[in-house]
Amino acid sequence: MCGNESNCGCGTVTIDSGPAATDTGAASRSTYQVSGMTCGGCAKKVTGHVSGITGVTDVQADVAAGTITVLSENPLDTAEVRAAVQRAGYQIAD
Repeated sequence: MCGNESNCGCGTVTIDSGPAATDTGAASRSTYQVSGMTCGGCAKKVTGHVSGITGVTDVQADVAAGTITVLSENPLDTAEVRAAVQRAGYQIAD
């Protein structure tokens, strides 16, 4: 558990840390290191916020690596992804 149970509700939720899904319709794939994403609840929060960005077709979280992989119709503005991750309560590592 991540130690933020009151915020993320992770409990016993787990995320498969296998390879990200492939979307042949996506024109762009970007991977971001996310600080503090340590459990399935955290990953769910982050992926939910990033999925709301216009043009995003899929978001996969790898909790073990602390990364998200974002597939989108067009290249994304990193500042927009950073803002979505921050709204979820986490940070993109520089």
